[in-house]
Amino acid sequence: MDWEALLLSMKLSSVTVLLLIPFAIIVSRFLAYRQFRGKSWVEALIMVPLVLPPTVIGYYLLVGLGSQSWLGQLLEGILGHQLVFNFSGLVVASIVVNIPFAIQPIQRAFEAVPEDVRDAAACCGMSRMKVLFKIELPMVWPGVLTALVLCFSHVLGEFGVVLMMGGNIAGETKTIAISIYDSVQAFDFASAGQMSLVLLIFAVTVLAFTTSLSRRMGAAHVSRRR
Repeated sequence: MDWEALLLSMKLSSVTVLLLIPFAIIVSRFLAYRQFRGKSWVEALIMVPLVLPPTVIGYYLLVGLGSQSWLGQLLEGILGHQLVFNFSGLVVASIVVNIPFAIQPIQRAFEAVPEDVRDAAACCGMSRMKVLFKIELPMVWPGVLTALVLCFSHVLGEFGVVLMMGGNIAGETKTIAISIYDSVQAFDFASAGQMSLVLLIFAVTVLAFTTSLSRRMGAAHVSRRR
């Protein structure tokens, strides 16, 4: 069992979720409530990581953020190190790949918020921020929770874009998915099986817990409205 790779994957998933979910809430709320020209194109662009192979996304990130590009050189000058083959580069790649997993559930949750509820809050003199934190977020929490779990689990098992962007550097960019691949390549099926089983148990447990919690929260919300 490669505990170092597992801990690195957990760290990557945690950092990605902490950075991505607040951004997803802002974007999702905007897309749910606003109509503007080109909205369908923006939503299509957000969904692109769902249909593109991770290796393709990894390739574009590798080229766009590498030391040969102006953006990569600019970021290297600001950060003091290059993003490619670095943990921070893995974070950027994970955020890009998981944008649709974060935005779509939260946007659907915001769209389900009754307009009269927001109008009533505005009539009571509540500011937009107060409406967001006191009214909307408690109502869209199941969507936020779903996005959080999907992103965390997806990052934990991501392989293609991580390998393209970070390579296979132990303790820096070697995640649990890459460690499983290395074990299979070395015919160490026992180690690969152990790590795969850990990921499987984690995925099933988290999804079951999330589904149960979402149902309870949904039932509690319905009972309060009655």
